[in-house]
Amino acid sequence: MVPAIGCTEPIAVALCVAKATELLGQVPDKVDVKLSANILKNAMGVGIPGTGMIGLPIAIALGAIIGKPEKELEVLCDCNKQAVERGKQYIAEDRIHISLEDNDPDKLYINAVVTTNGHEAEARIKTHHTHFVLLRKDNDVILDNDKPACQCTTEQNDEDPKLTLRKVYDFALETDIDDLRFILEAKRLNEAAAMSGLRENYGHQLGKTMQSPLGRGIMGDSIFSKVLSITSCACDARMAGAMVPVMSNSGSGNQGICATMPVVVFAEENHNTEEETIRALIISNLTAIYIKQTLGALSALCGCVVASTGSSCGITYLMGGTYEQISYSVKNMIANLTGMICDGAKPSCTLKLTSGVSTAMLSAMLAMQHKYVTSQEGIIDDDVDQSIHNLTAIGSKGMDVTDRFVLDIMTHKSNVK
Repeated sequence: MVPAIGCTEPIAVALCVAKATELLGQVPDKVDVKLSANILKNAMGVGIPGTGMIGLPIAIALGAIIGKPEKELEVLCDCNKQAVERGKQYIAEDRIHISLEDNDPDKLYINAVVTTNGHEAEARIKTHHTHFVLLRKDNDVILDNDKPACQCTTEQNDEDPKLTLRKVYDFALETDIDDLRFILEAKRLNEAAAMSGLRENYGHQLGKTMQSPLGRGIMGDSIFSKVLSITSCACDARMAGAMVPVMSNSGSGNQGICATMPVVVFAEENHNTEEETIRALIISNLTAIYIKQTLGALSALCGCVVASTGSSCGITYLMGGTYEQISYSVKNMIANLTGMICDGAKPSCTLKLTSGVSTAMLSAMLAMQHKYVTSQEGIIDDDVDQSIHNLTAIGSKGMDVTDRFVLDIMTHKSNVK
């Protein structure tokens, strides 16, 4: 969990370019970027903070011009009007070349080569959004830790002792509360993003629409409507490129929002204590991290499925639920949302996120009544951890063909230059 300004895929590309530029020692004349299909998909239609523009070219230009690689996912924190104008000029001078990397199996792959005055530098990110595996200036290799992507099977992952849902639950409830207070920073940042989304007209304004007289007339003024609208406001702001940081989860700001804000809003409306809120946020965010361990940082499965499953667990706990009831909520979530595709980061992600949070509330309500999807139905197993691995196997392997179809559709639409 780290703060991030802007969608993490184009920002990670900007980070990679900024690091290569730092190695070069000056703003480059040319930038050549190679990206995996999933990075390209997630960076095509999303707003870049502080620019009023969408897509990779401006993110790359700003990474080369004003990027601060030491800030990681806040690499463009110094963006201003002057920098944007310089970035536009940089793009107009045809200094940037973007291509698809087909040879590397890693779904998260970013390689930037920058050149000027006969010198070049290279930086490469893989597996995680801030994980550099190669750094080079001319013939001087500073870092080379580029290993093949893990080809672990689902069976091997099932034997991984790192996390289970039970361990997540026990950790959240048994750890000294003072050691968990760091999670309140996620609450602070993501609440601020939500307030920004409520003040301004970002994206599709789903959150504001639900808060409007029309929205309240249809949705009412219930806990349910407040959870949906305030969470949506934060996503509206982030996807439209608001210059506000959010606390990400597993490399995604939207997942951070989705794992945090539903829990925060429900806790406030339900008058839970601060300690209960903290422990619920730990359950939610750590559940999302656990699921992402076997799903991978990027996949064809929309990240809101993962994060809203976490928030359903946190909300179930806030309702007074036991571990058994939390496991029921997970099964309900997997039975409902598995298969929701990721077709890139963009303003309409708010709609998917809101669908996930809506399902999270319904799943928690059912779980509290000991009602849940059983192993007689679909992909659900008696063992909740196996149910989770069934979900991640579908998302990481079963939907690979879907992923390629989605990218092909996105790159061949009439409005794509």
